[in-house]
Amino acid sequence: MLKPEHVIEAALLASRTPLEPRTLRKLFDDALSAKTIKQHLEALRAEWLERGLVLEELPGGAWRFRTAEALGPYLARLAVDKPQRFSRAALETLAVIAYRQPVTRGDIEAIRGVAVNPAIIRQLEERGWIETVGYRETPGRPALLATTKTFLTDHGLKCLADLPSIETSTEAEFPLGLENPAQTAPVGELQTQEELHFEKDTEDGRS
Repeated sequence: MLKPEHVIEAALLASRTPLEPRTLRKLFDDALSAKTIKQHLEALRAEWLERGLVLEELPGGAWRFRTAEALGPYLARLAVDKPQRFSRAALETLAVIAYRQPVTRGDIEAIRGVAVNPAIIRQLEERGWIETVGYRETPGRPALLATTKTFLTDHGLKCLADLPSIETSTEAEFPLGLENPAQTAPVGELQTQEELHFEKDTEDGRS
């Protein structure tokens, strides 16, 4: 008989979406508990260490295989789609939201010292990284912005506590940027996480 780990491994490799332990139980007609499935997943994770794929748990409890970070430069050579570009202003705005959430546009402007271009907020919302989570009870009731589960998943984070410490980050290594488009690509999709490029705004007054 096949080992449970091998059955779970095959299911994860064949699936185009992350799978939760309760879903993986169906592989065994619910004969195995979710706790047992989790133990097999942890065993698989250890087995795949130092290999080309990494087994990781996502926010919400689902699991998936992704390519190892060190392989990003190699896999990027096969990428066909042009990566989406984000300006430095967009990345700075995203960082403020990630580390200070929930925040309003006014909060972001106070921290960055410049006005926030509405197009930046729209771009981050369309990417699925931020969303409106409420409204501040002040005149005008400005929207409160926060990051999403998609933001955590795309950056390989289980929770916001996994964000790099601001004190230990350097200017040359922006904490929220992926260096390569295929750095954490799920199996079956070479490039689902787009490369973040740092671009300096060239127009005066543009933010």
